Amino acid sequence: MKTINRSIRKMLLLSIIFTTLASSQLLASVKEQVAQATKDYAATHVAEKKSFDDLVNVASEIPTIVLDIRYATDNNFTGKTVYTQPVCYLRRAAVEKLKLVQEELKLQGLGLKIFDGYRPYDVQGVFWKLCPDPRYVSDPANGSKHNRGAAVDLTLISLATGEELEMPSVFDDFTEKAHRNYDAMTPVAAKNCKLLEDVMTKHGFKGFSFEWWHFNFKGWEEYPLLNVSFETLAAN
Repeated sequence: MKTINRSIRKMLLLSIIFTTLASSQLLASVKEQVAQATKDYAATHVAEKKSFDDLVNVASEIPTIVLDIRYATDNNFTGKTVYTQPVCYLRRAAVEKLKLVQEELKLQGLGLKIFDGYRPYDVQGVFWKLCPDPRYVSDPANGSKHNRGAAVDLTLISLATGEELEMPSVFDDFTEKAHRNYDAMTPVAAKNCKLLEDVMTKHGFKGFSFEWWHFNFKGWEEYPLLNVSFETLAAN
């Protein structure tokens, strides 16, 4: 029996070693891809070019959108400032759809408040170290749709007061309260959550199961992971 147990432990240890090695190799490969894609982006995307895959400043394109970029403050799950600028960039095609969302919501006296958009790849590693839970933070070995500029975190506000509408939880609440199927939502929160999801879905976005505020832009697969800094984006 002891011999069998030793064999099992050895097999488990070898499995852990191989898994760790494979994960390290995958991460290294992804980092190489990110570095090349970032270099290519910086070399080819300039102010004069208006391609569907440009990263554009959302506030410049949609001045009526409110920004509350939490990662440019210490009011986020890390407790630290991790962004160098309080800005939101997204792929041009996604921004064009957000314009339609904002216009439709305006008819109801509502608007959008954005918490996060494009996220430089290096930040993903910081987040993963603090919260290595794929339900809420993407493993850097896979990258996040935020790193592609094809995901946005947002909520609804009243245009009359500027106040956020009631939702199932606060932003970055990594508990079941943030899940779209959370069954203890208040009727008001459930209504607002559904309204946000319906209007975003109508205009080309798809909600994420574990975070009511997170929406992926359909076609995100077309965009590479990037580590372009906010300073570089602002210069172009």
